Amino acid sequence: MKQAFRFGMYGVVALIGFVLLVYVVIFLTTKAYIYNSVNDVPATVVALVPGAALAKGGALSSIFVARVEGAVALYTAKKVSKILVSGDNSTISHNEVDPARDYLIAHGVPAEDIFLDYAGFDTYSSMYRARDIFGVTTMIVVTQSFHLPRAVFIARHLGIEAYGLRTDIPNLSPANYVREIFANEKAVLELLLGRSPKFLGESIPITGDGRNYP
Repeated sequence: MKQAFRFGMYGVVALIGFVLLVYVVIFLTTKAYIYNSVNDVPATVVALVPGAALAKGGALSSIFVARVEGAVALYTAKKVSKILVSGDNSTISHNEVDPARDYLIAHGVPAEDIFLDYAGFDTYSSMYRARDIFGVTTMIVVTQSFHLPRAVFIARHLGIEAYGLRTDIPNLSPANYVREIFANEKAVLELLLGRSPKFLGESIPITGDGRNYP
């Protein structure tokens, strides 16, 4: 029993060490590509807005609003010429991307420069589909600090020249940071295994007109 307990403790310590190592590697290898200011971030073709939970009635949550407003700021500053919103539309009643498009248009972004990815079910799928479906080679990921290192890490390991713009809001729940601990391990595993997203499909060139696609 003592020996089994000892091996169990070794296993727990090794697991914790691995989790911490992954976190540190992702943080350190992406730190140079993440920015606080629209003025400082390098110009690219696309701002990618990852989907987020919706508020009651299908409105954008405060986290999602911050991301979309960050994309508007990048577009207005001519840091990007296209905006790609990638989110979950896995059911008829759950649509993260259309409300974001409506918000962008209401804040001055032309419809032709807005592209929607309805199958961005997770961060890995969003980055993979940005590359393989939309032909994105350079992007600015617009999201919060807890999410940016993983998003940029995945994108860069998929061959995209990715940068990140922080869009933090007050009083973020600690649960967001805790979730990232496990999401980091999932991201590394997906990259190692070369997982393909659930859906791919026909090419939608990001250099085209967003109005030509549903």
